[in-house]
Amino acid sequence: MNRLPSSEKHKGSLTIWIIVAILLQVGLKIWALIRDAVPFNADEAVVALMARHIVQGERPVFFYGQAYMGSIDAYLVAVGFWIFGEYIWVIRLVQCLLYLGTILTAMWIVGRLAGNSRAAAITGLLLAVPAVNMTLYTTASLGGYGEALLLGNIMIIAGFWLVNRLQRTESGRKSYLIIGLPALILGLLIGLGLWVNGLTLVYAVPVLFFILYQVVKRKNWRPLTNLIGAGLIGLLIGSLAWWMFAAQNGFQALTSELFGSAIAVEGGSYADRILNHFSSLILLGASAIMGLRPPWEVRWIVLPLIPIVVGLWAVILYAGIKKMSKPFPGRAVLAIFGGTALTLAAAFVFTSFGADPSGRYFLPIQIALAVLAGFVTADWIVKKPAAGLVVAFLLVYQLVGNIQSIQQNPPGLTTQFYEPARVDHQYMDDLILFLVENGETRGYTNYWVSYPLAFRTDETVIFIPRLPYHPDLRYTLRDDRYPPYDQIVAASPRIAYITSNNPELDQRFRIDFSAKQVTYKEAEIGDYRVFYSLSEVIRPEELHIYQNQP
Repeated sequence: MNRLPSSEKHKGSLTIWIIVAILLQVGLKIWALIRDAVPFNADEAVVALMARHIVQGERPVFFYGQAYMGSIDAYLVAVGFWIFGEYIWVIRLVQCLLYLGTILTAMWIVGRLAGNSRAAAITGLLLAVPAVNMTLYTTASLGGYGEALLLGNIMIIAGFWLVNRLQRTESGRKSYLIIGLPALILGLLIGLGLWVNGLTLVYAVPVLFFILYQVVKRKNWRPLTNLIGAGLIGLLIGSLAWWMFAAQNGFQALTSELFGSAIAVEGGSYADRILNHFSSLILLGASAIMGLRPPWEVRWIVLPLIPIVVGLWAVILYAGIKKMSKPFPGRAVLAIFGGTALTLAAAFVFTSFGADPSGRYFLPIQIALAVLAGFVTADWIVKKPAAGLVVAFLLVYQLVGNIQSIQQNPPGLTTQFYEPARVDHQYMDDLILFLVENGETRGYTNYWVSYPLAFRTDETVIFIPRLPYHPDLRYTLRDDRYPPYDQIVAASPRIAYITSNNPELDQRFRIDFSAKQVTYKEAEIGDYRVFYSLSEVIRPEELHIYQNQP
């Protein structure tokens, strides 16, 4: 009997693990969606509304109301709406497909580019049943994070393709032409990522350093002109939407938002801010990355096991660093993924993004850790097959974290780590029915109620976000993201107000209405409170409902 070569066996085995990874990930997502464990929050509703408007002919460049985060996610959802109809599950389907692409490309990078099918299988499994932070942000859409992860992996593939072509070039001038196409494509991907989500830059930086290192190592500078020229052309083409927006609106908004101006609300010296960012990275970031807690709250997952989990990841990290000290197949792959983690950590610590410890910023680090664990535990398993229990333990622990978070609903898998913004939308159908029955289809509310309400009612009920949701009544006009709604509400001869979990704001309404001799009715529906049937139209600017107002 003829035996298959070892490489063919590994290919067949990896194919099986790819199928297993797909089934595990799809099963986890389906279970979460069947349990209705992913709230339909405002950021996702904005994406949904953008997709609906795209189907109707609108062509937004960025997420509504900002000059950051390109609208590609909304365009993909629009395709889904065009095929299946305008349902919330379609948005989640798009995110699931994007994440499956991320898993498969990560396995391909480790299995093909690094030539380690065992490590690829382990990487795929750890991503298929990830820490709850990854499950959350690859199920609910926030407008481009799923695309950023997939684009990042494709950038790495394009970078290796370029280096492979570079190594094959000869001294003749014509031979340099063969590196033009991969350089063009890599530039295209980086440009597209610049528009889609600035998070992709954490992949671009180590990939570009890897290419530069190869050029320096070869001491052959002649291809560099071709690389830079083709790359810049690709960059300009890929980021064309970004540049067109800049030409019409100026560069200041684009560049400032790219580096986190929207969340630059910290006081104190720059040194103090760096220290606070570093603390957030270690305490809040690391715990979410390792799955010790869900990203929206400090609630420990199986507390007695946490020391074991932290110890295992510490040993894996130490073994990975030690492994990098010597040449081995796949060293460049591991170095690039490590570079993405370090670049992201640096960006978090030294820019304004460190003021927002949301778990979505740490997704690339989770992927890098899965790749690292794949390489390290694959070595262990070769020496001692029983080491596979380490992988099994991490998978079970991460699964338990997902199960606990899915079953604890509300809040479910929520993107809201800020508790005052965490509205239980399970009562929204009751709210909609109440508003329609009472003829209250126009008015004012906060950001977290406005856009889910608009999408769920096919934009027949429009309440614009002009109310504060912070307990201290802070408010920013940035919450009001779609000007056409403002015109609709301004023209309405009848308005109502909807608040959520804000007793201080409710009391101010009562005081102001009484002072102005405006009669009204009040109803509580779950987390919502409705002030309706007003005896006269009174706008928010006529009330004392904002911070520091007398």
